[in-house]
Order: sequence, then C-alpha cells, then structure tokens
Amino acid sequence: MRDTWWERAMCRTVDPDDLFVEGAAQTGAKRICAACVVKTECLAHALDERIEYGVWGGMTERERRALLRRRPTVASWRRLLAAAEADHAPGDRRAEAS
Repeated sequence: MRDTWWERAMCRTVDPDDLFVEGAAQTGAKRICAACVVKTECLAHALDERIEYGVWGGMTERERRALLRRRPTVASWRRLLAAAEADHAPGDRRAEAS
C-alpha cells in the first residue's frame, strides 16, 4: 500500500499547536519544514486547498497569500511545483544548462 505525503512529514510527530502560531514563533515552525522530504507536496496542498492558517511547506499564511496573488492563474500548484522540482533535480541536464 502506498503511503501518503503526510505520513512522511517531519511535523507528524509535532504538536499541531507548534505549526499554527503567529509572529516570530513562525520561524520555529518553518525550521521543522526545512529538512522535510515532503515539503513541496505539503506546500502544494496548502496552496491548492487555499489553507489560510499555519505554516505549510515552509511558508506562512502571509507568504502563501502573496504567492497566490502573484500567480492567480495557476490551476494546480501540485503539478506546477512537481514539474519545477523535476526540472531542478540533481543530475537533470535542464537544471545544469540554466
């Protein structure tokens, strides 16, 4: 059976109250995301679902709102971020040519 991205998330063992914080405390929440292997999937989920609160994929609600305003025509953040991640994967010739 294939696991879901959130089953591999670093924050799965963290108290959710640590991720839904305001102000300077968001820096600590973002640190949890920094080394997470599913950060991209998490961010895409938050953007696609228009989740308003908490740190998701290393971005605060303010950062996500700004991104959504800058790119209002994106139909699927999951597809866009997955394609960008693939384009910049180590060993990818397209990324090396840039």
